[in-house]
Amino acid sequence: MTEPDKKEDELAGTEQPFVQHLVELRDRLIRSAIAVGVAAVCLFLYPGPGALYDILAAPLVATLPAGATLIATSVISPFLVPLKILLMAAFMLALPVVLWQVWAFVAPGLYSHEKKLVLPLVISSTLLFFIGVAFVYFFVFGQVFKFIQELAPKSITAAPDIEAYLDIVLTMFIAFGLAFEVPVVVVVLARMGVVSIQKLKDFRSYFIVTAFVIAAIITPPDVASQLALGIAMCLLYEVGIWAAQIFIKHTKAPATEEDADASPKTP
Repeated sequence: MTEPDKKEDELAGTEQPFVQHLVELRDRLIRSAIAVGVAAVCLFLYPGPGALYDILAAPLVATLPAGATLIATSVISPFLVPLKILLMAAFMLALPVVLWQVWAFVAPGLYSHEKKLVLPLVISSTLLFFIGVAFVYFFVFGQVFKFIQELAPKSITAAPDIEAYLDIVLTMFIAFGLAFEVPVVVVVLARMGVVSIQKLKDFRSYFIVTAFVIAAIITPPDVASQLALGIAMCLLYEVGIWAAQIFIKHTKAPATEEDADASPKTP
């Protein structure tokens, strides 16, 4: 068998019946659910749902007037809201296991050069999402809540509702987490051949405008947070262009080299 034939048969024998795929998918979903459940039990024992909510609410509480606290307008809110936060934290804690199950499910259907691309992207996308969440928690929240309290009339006593605060927090976490995925999107588009590296460089000025428009839309009316997200997205775009060049170089299909080796050499 020639080298090209070996390359074409790289995935030969890996086909599975549809039912077997469903069984494997079920098993991996169960393992992911177990990982989230174990993380939830550990977080329930320490530090506990109440402590988790206190940690999440710390940026807002730090900006409230002395003596002001968050309130619950529903009878079951003091129970449900910390429980939702517990499940959210458990999922994030178990996210590496969940992504590993996804990777193990799709890996048999990929060529070796494609596998070199998927695993680094899974790891980098997870880290970037966590960095985006940490960025909004440690920097953006403090600036936004401080800005709101400074503009609030002195005659108004601040008493935010815990469910409304949770909705805002989740929205901001998702928005900033996805915004920090810019390098991953750039790498995937370049690697799939949708756009070239040169086109990405030429689009740089348009992306800067787009980034600040997106930052103005998804962030509260606070100049500091808007600038921070806009500048971060621009920097991440440059990182994506740099990473795309590396990924394209190291995840290229080895067809050219194998065909060259398989071709007859003239004396």
